[in-house]
Amino acid sequence: MDPWPSGIDAITLFVTDPAAAKDFYRRTFGLSVLFEEEDSVVFNFGNVVVNLLRASQVSELIGPAPMAPREAGARFVFTLEVDDVDAMCTKLESGGVELLNGPMDRPWGIRTASFRDPDGYIWEIARKITS
Repeated sequence: MDPWPSGIDAITLFVTDPAAAKDFYRRTFGLSVLFEEEDSVVFNFGNVVVNLLRASQVSELIGPAPMAPREAGARFVFTLEVDDVDAMCTKLESGGVELLNGPMDRPWGIRTASFRDPDGYIWEIARKITS
């Protein structure tokens, strides 16, 4: 048996307001809640679950490591493949989501656009450019 995992099972994002985050994720991604309690809301993104955990509960999960403030800046981007980046941008904007950038063609052959969730996590939508 290979000791390394075959993929990521879950990602936990620290949020200030689980209800607002839940509303954003339901509206923006069209997902149903997989699990919910007072301090946590979980969504299924295909083979990965995303847990939105109330920031006040973070020390229990990662202590003694501290949680970085939103103002510290972005350290990663979550990328989702979509069929049509431009159409998805139109849908996002019509739903009140403000794009950070894009849609644009990247030199490495991908068309992308990015946006932020209410807690500052950056999401990118992408599609390989075909000739």
